[in-house]
Amino acid sequence: PALGQNTFRDVAGSGYGGAIDATDRMTLSGTVNKTAILLLCAVATAAWTWHLFVTSHDLGAVSGLMMLGLFGGMILAFVTIFKKEWAPVCAPVYALLEGLALGGISAVFELRYPGIAFEAVGLSFTTLFVMLFLYKARIIKVTKKFMIGVLAATGGIMLFYVAEMILGFFGVHMFATTLNGSGPIGIGFSLFIVAIAALNLVLDFDFIEQGVAYGAPKYMEWYGAFGIMVTLVWLYLEMLRLLSKINSSR
Repeated sequence: PALGQNTFRDVAGSGYGGAIDATDRMTLSGTVNKTAILLLCAVATAAWTWHLFVTSHDLGAVSGLMMLGLFGGMILAFVTIFKKEWAPVCAPVYALLEGLALGGISAVFELRYPGIAFEAVGLSFTTLFVMLFLYKARIIKVTKKFMIGVLAATGGIMLFYVAEMILGFFGVHMFATTLNGSGPIGIGFSLFIVAIAALNLVLDFDFIEQGVAYGAPKYMEWYGAFGIMVTLVWLYLEMLRLLSKINSSR
């Protein structure tokens, strides 16, 4: 996740909103429009990569694009996080690169489990709209305890992934085989991660509203859209993992 508790406060600062014209401030509608643009960018390149796979039935035809998207997207994500004012340029490029990566990754899963990619897309967007409804209806309220709990769980998941990757280089897998397996524990673990990713969307919505309230500069609309995009990509990947485990257990 790219949006944090102080994301917009750091940019806007104390009284920063009053120092810029109202037309140059971040708006909710502007952020929604930018989010739609980023989604279209990602869908376009994902569809292109997917088309290459469908026509060739060869993963080698999309592996290069997938790696370009993975590493290029990772670099652009860090650049955007540390240079938020570059978001109007970096965010669309990030979305295009992520589309290449997601198209290739989806092809890999689709080859083994036909239909899984479309199921994951449908579940991801359904989750996005459900969480938006729950947030707007204030059924889920972002309290201090809620925020701390979600951020702590997210941090724990990321630390687990990093530790799993590092230990994997030395042939140490510990509980990774069980947690990544298709058994009840593995499926339950994936359900937990999907739930945390979904709750991060709620935090993203709340942080964006904070940015509007603080009077953050206009370019932060792109950064807010970028934050939602990062979380949505994570959610989609976890949906793929969950569905693959469920399919393997049958």
